[in-house]
Amino acid sequence: MQNVRAIARREPPPQISSANENRQAVVALAALAQETRLAIFRLLVQQGPEGIAAGEIGERLQLAGATLSFHLKELSHAKLIAARQAGRFIYYSADYRAMSGLIDYLTRNCCQGATCDIACAPTAQRKRRTP
Repeated sequence: MQNVRAIARREPPPQISSANENRQAVVALAALAQETRLAIFRLLVQQGPEGIAAGEIGERLQLAGATLSFHLKELSHAKLIAARQAGRFIYYSADYRAMSGLIDYLTRNCCQGATCDIACAPTAQRKRRTP
């Protein structure tokens, strides 16, 4: 019993999520809980930080302009994507910081704050660029 208490004292206390963090996570998850928006978000993540023009998103996903506009607005309100104007075009990109924050929020204090087994730790599979 003493060993358990000693180990427990060395571990950092679990972080408590604020109400604002909880609300933002709910908004982000709700935005992603729709098939078209999830497809748009995944496409933007795959495109990288430079993003992609709105028209090309519509072409790739075969979405009508009004439908695309509605879903981009929802993702933007959830703070999961960013838009930038370049001439006549609007480019959209995933907000990687928001995405990482959501993943951090969801995995915070997993395994009751103990050191995680590699099986439950979040991993990212990244493709290596060849020179």
